[in-house]
Amino acid sequence: MTQRLAGKRVLLTQVDRFMGPDVNELFAAEGATIIGDSGALASTEEANRLAEATGPVDVLIANLAESNRPSPIGEISDEDWFSLFDALVHPLMRVMRAVLPGMIERGRGKVVVLGSAAPLRGAPGYGAYCTARGAQLSLVRAVGLEVARHNVQVNAIAQNFVENPTYYPPEMLADTAQVERMKKMIPARRFAKGVETAELALFLASESSDFISGQVIPLAGGWVTTM
Repeated sequence: MTQRLAGKRVLLTQVDRFMGPDVNELFAAEGATIIGDSGALASTEEANRLAEATGPVDVLIANLAESNRPSPIGEISDEDWFSLFDALVHPLMRVMRAVLPGMIERGRGKVVVLGSAAPLRGAPGYGAYCTARGAQLSLVRAVGLEVARHNVQVNAIAQNFVENPTYYPPEMLADTAQVERMKKMIPARRFAKGVETAELALFLASESSDFISGQVIPLAGGWVTTM
């Protein structure tokens, strides 16, 4: 390893879910000090306590996950709709609101949001999930432009078909027939390894990405741009 994050303090949310394990392993190997949190960030108080307990950080990896709960538009329940926003959108705003002022004051910082490619293309029957994930990406675009002048970069990875314990767990990928059907939808004709997302997150967390802000970068094997 080249120690690309040597001396950097990284706050990683939901360290045990979604892309948390892969990011944690790679970033630690690259020299970062990882402060991993597994809370839901369900309130302003929780987010503020986390930021205060963590202290100054160079990088925030906003890794948030929730089951996607598919249903046609006429059957989306209020409970499912609100719970997706409560799990994906409101926690993102809270943790960014808690961490970004310190980065702005210090004149440097990185925020990398680990999101979904689903809202970039759409997915029939997944309206609630696509909307919540899309709100995350809209927040990234707006805040990224807002804080760029402070030498703080906010970007997102919009991924799909990446191995992870939440959406594409080993038991799903063990179903050979299902995997082969899904591969036909992916121009790359394969699933990505979790480390591929972690490597992209590492680039966005490093000084190599200082001229990139407010961007949503797809990582989906070409799926976003095909019809």
